[in-house]
Amino acid sequence: MGAELTLADLGLDEVATSPITAEQTGIIAAALDAPGAFTDGEALPLLWHWAHFTPRVPTSAIGPDGHPPTPAQVHDRYPRRMWASGSIDAPGRLVIGRVAERRSTIVERKESEGRSGPLLIVTVEHTYSQGGEVPLVERQTLVYRTQGAPVPAPEGDHVPEVEAGQWLERRCPSPVELFRFSAITFNSHRIHYDAAYARDEEGYPGLVVHGPLTAITAATSMERTTGRPLRAFAFRASAPLFVDQPSHIVGSVDSDAITVQVVRNDGATAMEATGTLGAPGGS
Repeated sequence: MGAELTLADLGLDEVATSPITAEQTGIIAAALDAPGAFTDGEALPLLWHWAHFTPRVPTSAIGPDGHPPTPAQVHDRYPRRMWASGSIDAPGRLVIGRVAERRSTIVERKESEGRSGPLLIVTVEHTYSQGGEVPLVERQTLVYRTQGAPVPAPEGDHVPEVEAGQWLERRCPSPVELFRFSAITFNSHRIHYDAAYARDEEGYPGLVVHGPLTAITAATSMERTTGRPLRAFAFRASAPLFVDQPSHIVGSVDSDAITVQVVRNDGATAMEATGTLGAPGGS
């Protein structure tokens, strides 16, 4: 079953190019409330390439959920999809003002069993290059699953306790923030902007916060708090976040290793992320 899913089914090309422009980077910064101007020759912040290498699937080729449709034999058994986890090795950074290339391949397809039923797990590797250099190598794990039971809204006012040496940040994404992130990443999955669809078709209590948005928030918190660049970053989503629902980032550092948890208002961990820090002042 898994072997029948191709890069084209995921809306990806084997080779793609994108100009890393200052204009698009400025739009990303505005959407993420990241202050500062960006000019050619500067390093692109980590993970912001997600808003440069955006899908190119025509609107006429989009399925009912807002994604390119998977083959019927896959969709009939696995109608729902999510970006469950990812990792990136970042010995360098993409540079603004230059064209970058992405080479993609499916490195693993497997079927498994989860709490919600059968799963199809697809791992894609992306290698990014500029001028013969490879500053980023990324793996994305996509999970295709059955419909599953409706998801209840998280309830409560849980605020994590912070131990000595840890830090705490509160987040509460709004509908506008979700819409703008969908726009800059050209992500048309309807669970992020169509509340009726998210509720009635996919069983969520409200709009779902993008996993990549939460991952960017976690990585940004790591670099901002320590003043050091990430040389490696990995995340794993374990529970969804919803619009207008608060969550907290809890972070800790041990030498070059850094860890954060994103904790929902009901105390559940929505995402865990780890990283390896480079030297202060690096890019």
